[in-house]
Amino acid sequence: MGQEPRTLPPSPNWYCARCSDAVPGGLFGFAARTSVFLVRVGPGAGAIPGTPSFRVIGELVGHTERVSGFTFSPHPGQHNLCASSSDDGTVKIWDVETKSVVTEHALHQHTISALHWSPRVKDLIISGDEKGVVFCHWFNRNDSQYLFIEPRTIFCLTCSPHHEDLVAIGYKDGIVVIIDISKKGEVIHRLRGHDDEIHSIAWCPLPGEDCLSINQEENSEEPEIPNGKVIAQSPVTNGCYLATGSKDQTIRIWSCSRGRGVMILKLPFLKRRGGGIDPTVKERLWLTLHWPKDQPTQLVSSSFGGELLLWDLTQSWRRKYTLFSASSEGQNHSRIVFNLCPLQTEDDKQLLLSTSMDRDVKCWDMATLECCWTLPSLGGFAYSLAFSPVDTGCLAIGAGDGMIRVWNTISIKNSYDVKNFWQGVKSKVTALCWHPTKEGCLAFGTDDGKVGLYDTYSSKPPQISSTYHKKTVYSLAWGPPIPPMSLGEGDRPSLTLYSCGGEGTVLQHNPWKLSGEAFDINKLIRDTNSIRYKLPVHTEISWKADGKIIALGNEDGSIEILQVPNLKLICTIQQHHKLVNAISWHHEHGSQPELSYLLASGSNNAVIYVHNLKTVIESNPESPVTITEPYRTLSGHTAKITSLAWSPHHDGRLVSASYDGTAQVWDTLREEPLCNFRGHRGRLLCVVWSPLDPDCIYSGADDFCVYRWLTSMQEHSRPPQGKKSIELEKKRLSQPKPKLKKKKKPTSRAPIKQELYDGNEEDSMRESAGPVENGGVSDQEGEEEAQGPELPCGVTSAVSREPVICPPVSLGFEQPKVTVTNKVTLLKKEPPKEKPEALLKKRKARSILPLITSLDHRSKEELHQDCLVLATAKHSKAELNEDVSAALEERIHLGLFTDRATMYRMIEVEGKGHLENGHPELFHQLMLWKGDLKGVLQSAAERGELTDNLVAMAPVAGYHVWLWAVEAFAKQLCFQEQYVKAASHLLSIHKVYEAIELLKSHHFYREAIAVAKARLRPEDPILKDLYLSWGAILEKDGHYAVAAKCYLGAGSAYDAAKVLAKKGDAASLKTAAELASIVGEDELSASLALRCAQELLLARNWVGAQEALQLHESLKGQRLVFCLLELLSKHLEEKQLAEGKSSSSSYNAWSTDTEGPLVERITAVWKSAFSLDTPEQCQAAFQQLQNIKYPSVTNNTPSKQLLLHICHDLTLAVLSQQVASWDKSVEALLRAVIRSYDSGNFTIMQDVYSAFLPDGCDHLREKLGDLQSPATPAFKSLEAFFIYGRLYEFWWSLSRPCPESGVWVRTDHTRTASAEQSQQLDNASPEERDPQSSQPEPSRPPEPDGRLTEGSEQMLNACKELFSEKHACLQNSQRTVAEVQETLAEMIRQHQKSQLCKSTVNGPDKDDPEQEAGQSLSSSQSPCKEEKNAPVSLPELTKRLTEANERIANFPENVKTWPFPDVLECCLVLLHIGSHWPTHVTQEIQQQAQELLRKYGNTQVYTRYCQTFCM
Repeated sequence: MGQEPRTLPPSPNWYCARCSDAVPGGLFGFAARTSVFLVRVGPGAGAIPGTPSFRVIGELVGHTERVSGFTFSPHPGQHNLCASSSDDGTVKIWDVETKSVVTEHALHQHTISALHWSPRVKDLIISGDEKGVVFCHWFNRNDSQYLFIEPRTIFCLTCSPHHEDLVAIGYKDGIVVIIDISKKGEVIHRLRGHDDEIHSIAWCPLPGEDCLSINQEENSEEPEIPNGKVIAQSPVTNGCYLATGSKDQTIRIWSCSRGRGVMILKLPFLKRRGGGIDPTVKERLWLTLHWPKDQPTQLVSSSFGGELLLWDLTQSWRRKYTLFSASSEGQNHSRIVFNLCPLQTEDDKQLLLSTSMDRDVKCWDMATLECCWTLPSLGGFAYSLAFSPVDTGCLAIGAGDGMIRVWNTISIKNSYDVKNFWQGVKSKVTALCWHPTKEGCLAFGTDDGKVGLYDTYSSKPPQISSTYHKKTVYSLAWGPPIPPMSLGEGDRPSLTLYSCGGEGTVLQHNPWKLSGEAFDINKLIRDTNSIRYKLPVHTEISWKADGKIIALGNEDGSIEILQVPNLKLICTIQQHHKLVNAISWHHEHGSQPELSYLLASGSNNAVIYVHNLKTVIESNPESPVTITEPYRTLSGHTAKITSLAWSPHHDGRLVSASYDGTAQVWDTLREEPLCNFRGHRGRLLCVVWSPLDPDCIYSGADDFCVYRWLTSMQEHSRPPQGKKSIELEKKRLSQPKPKLKKKKKPTSRAPIKQELYDGNEEDSMRESAGPVENGGVSDQEGEEEAQGPELPCGVTSAVSREPVICPPVSLGFEQPKVTVTNKVTLLKKEPPKEKPEALLKKRKARSILPLITSLDHRSKEELHQDCLVLATAKHSKAELNEDVSAALEERIHLGLFTDRATMYRMIEVEGKGHLENGHPELFHQLMLWKGDLKGVLQSAAERGELTDNLVAMAPVAGYHVWLWAVEAFAKQLCFQEQYVKAASHLLSIHKVYEAIELLKSHHFYREAIAVAKARLRPEDPILKDLYLSWGAILEKDGHYAVAAKCYLGAGSAYDAAKVLAKKGDAASLKTAAELASIVGEDELSASLALRCAQELLLARNWVGAQEALQLHESLKGQRLVFCLLELLSKHLEEKQLAEGKSSSSSYNAWSTDTEGPLVERITAVWKSAFSLDTPEQCQAAFQQLQNIKYPSVTNNTPSKQLLLHICHDLTLAVLSQQVASWDKSVEALLRAVIRSYDSGNFTIMQDVYSAFLPDGCDHLREKLGDLQSPATPAFKSLEAFFIYGRLYEFWWSLSRPCPESGVWVRTDHTRTASAEQSQQLDNASPEERDPQSSQPEPSRPPEPDGRLTEGSEQMLNACKELFSEKHACLQNSQRTVAEVQETLAEMIRQHQKSQLCKSTVNGPDKDDPEQEAGQSLSSSQSPCKEEKNAPVSLPELTKRLTEANERIANFPENVKTWPFPDVLECCLVLLHIGSHWPTHVTQEIQQQAQELLRKYGNTQVYTRYCQTFCM
């Protein structure tokens, strides 16, 4: 694998005549969305040997909307210049070497549809727009010329390669003109023949008309003489041929000297390879051309369905062509081709590059007509990435264009070995997950809730689960079967598929029987754990690698940990307060098994939390535990977290993807950011670590790109903050802004499915037609690529026979500007004609019997005849003869004067006339006159023309007719979106439940509840369901207060308190706590009150924090902690420490007294303000606080959090002293000291001693009394840390007369960690321990006579307490274990690298692993090359590790339990002081220190210092 990062770019834009181009030397560019991507082709591409020689080298970023045209400068010497046009109205000229804009213009007022760089004039760029305006722009002199040739839509234009003033322009309606720009755009020739859009124009590469032996009389047409006369002295007297390709399926060759066509090439209907053509679907076509420079008798064209043809023009009477890639199956494009670009490489190969609707860029060798290589691309957001655990290196990519791509990232022959899967997908692919053991088995989830399984090794369609999610599939995971699936008879799958959907459910699918119903695991969770309240909405699932534990992330920010087989809830993590997007368990193959219990999680907040669940899972508690403190906190991102992935190559290394546009690699154990990737131009959606290369990561985003990048190549270490973040946001916003779709009424004539599609015809969703091309997909984020809509064929037949055309140049994110033909224009002009008619209507009501009235206004003769016919009919006593009957039928208006049957016929004829003229209300009136009310109602209902008036009269026809009419009217109102009115009508016929359901289904919850409250019994379950449904929607939309009222209305007070707390601010938390307290949920109320107090603590509002904690007696212990923290902060502020400074603190009144020792002030306040008088009360508070455990700290722990944790331990210490439990007090004091020591905050450690042990540890020794007390080891450690601090203060006082007080950071002065911590943190480097490098230049000691004070001598003598041989031995063993583990880890990394290299070059590795280990270790020993060059074997390392672990195991537990200052570090400090001030340290102490160094300084860290001080 090469070290150069690879890009999977967005798809080239569709329906543009020229949006890709190439120049000699091997540079190709194509427009994709709002950018232009550059590809280096040929030997200069720097591709990996053996792979196709091309590489994506960059992107031109600057346009804000879709790029519609792109052209390189064809002039030698300025091939680095190119031009692009965009729907944002600008034409930009770029320098590809700097990737910056040289100049630009915004002359066009309408959408630009064509662009070309003149091949004859170096600085001339010509552009045309959809209104027919052409601009010639000479950018060197910043001069422009406006030309308006025809009021038609321009589709393409091409400058002549032989004459600098000639330009050929093709229009939408099939006209082609050749203009002379030197004569203000005068038309030289108007070429008629095509009758549909002109897609491409190509000039013959040779001037003159001798290159083709065409009989000029054959296939010729009458020449077009512009303006009725022949133009004299035309610049084309020598002539030249011109080729045009049109949507009318023909290519025409024109003679410019004669101004007429000389050859017509009709596209052949080829039987498409790889599948048949559906005869019912009209074929798509885009006909683009390329006339090869070195072969003027040949012409390349696109064809139906992606085929490329090479036409032979030598014999005009024979239509001879050759198919590209005729011998190879599957090499051709599978969709129409839009652009063809010739390219000559540095080694003089003639290539042709093509872009297509199938989202592939293909390169063809013109010598062989075979495909050299294919560059795949993405047509939607990159939603999901997943590496196969079985088929190493196979990366599955789920994108928003309805396709799954499987990328073989380790292919030797092809850097972009990508297979596409589209059958059965038909929607955005939002989730992917490979089967852990079954080869080629890939599960996918889609935006429309579908879950399916693909076998990537076969061409079969996927299996689709019969159970759909109601909303988007968020995540998929393979896990063990649980009841009821695990309880079935017969064979059962070892693993089942779990899917989590946007509606909040997790389904278990049986992969052996996807047609069966999937199981909702909420049922099992509810039954197993006897849950009475509403289960949270699930948003993420993750199985632990051993398959025994599942983690569920929820919409409210909580994470539930459940245990198989029955999903018993063992733990809830209440850390995030917003929707959880990502959960990831640490892998199980780390050097430390306990790391597999680490769970990383990210939410809509920007903070990542890591929890260590080892204790909880191993203890298996009977009732669920709630965790509120993280093990590690990773802060730095500035927007929500979308994806997390642990490195399979390292311990505790995590990569995160965020909406802030970056991916971040973290060392979670140290809480340190390592590197930050900023290559994307959008919000990141997914990230995954390469399983082969520890340095390589793949990430996908909403910029339609997947990037492969190396952690070692990134210049930034953390996400951008401040100005950098703003710049990154600007870069992201340069993408096309998504616009919501506007719903069109069904009566609209324009095609409805065209607004945001990439190009859809009616067959785009059919399986036979191929994958979804961003079609049929609705996306609120406006994902659909900004490409012009496909021209619809069948949609417009109702309007006219001529198609309504949406110009391909309009931006997909906007409403298409529909250009219509003449007949449609007449329809548009009809409404103004109705105005006089409307005025007439006001003056005189429309006649209800217009036909009869008109018949009574005929000529006198006709009226006389009427009288005679009527008299005959009325007074003839016999049967009417045939003549009279026929006369009566013709004169229907006589029905007014004859019998009822004739009258009915007259009404029937009048009624039909009213309906045909669009006046149904008059027809209804006639039917009412006739008395046929039921018929009127049925007719009106069928036509959707019921009115209030008609329904009001329905009771006349009977009760049942009235009921039916009201129901029909309600349905009609629903179609017209008048839901409230429809519900009111249903209520009028006592259909209360139906009315409520109607209102609820259309989200009129307020109205539905009002009706239900008014009309139903209070205990009716419908009412509760309404409250809960409305509450869930309000909660999702962020209206938490109203949602809480809904939950209270439903009697679900617990959920009301939870939803109020979701916002997470202090006011909301306090209200939620009070609400929970009122309804009796004391445990929830206490947790919320504590969270509220912690929020107020961050704002240093001490009064508010105490008020919040007052809500519960169970929080009295926390009140004591907050009180002590407040007094300590006040104490530190008085000492002007950085940690305590604050001008906006709101202190309680009892903190103002600053007299006396701090401990006495604390106990006095406790007694006065908290009534803590008796030992029993102190003991109760101690028991409350003792149950709360905080995680260990690191360098990066925030100071406020550190102070809170320290004050928790100090509170326990003071409470223990109050009840005379001195052993507990010592242990608590020691924990507080160790926290400050572990965090590297030396100043806080010293302040703890000065405030709580002002006179040292002697009084504690007296209180403990018996040296055999259990607390004696803890006391020894406490005393040692006290001496340790005094020793450093003494050293610094010698080094500078006025020692500066400040925070002691461990990176400047390190120590060896305790046994627990040494497993988490690496040892410090030797340079950090070097006293020479860490100490400033010493000055003379402050005493003028060079003697020590009495206190200093006592302190130096007390330093003997630090020379604990057992602790020195323990620490040495721990250092040995850490060094061996680091060496083993390095060996493993080296072995993996060598295996990878061999597998990719020589095939599988068969070498001996021992030999490999020895080789790798020799290279891993670089840090200590000075001392040791010989490699250490694996058995030797194992032996060292075993011996060191045995030594550690033999130490008594009391020595291992309590940390002790680094003995050798103290030895070095004393020896250093002794070397500079010999009189200060006794010889005896120096000898002891040297002896300990010699004995235990054999690890790498101390070896060089032994040589310095022990020679």
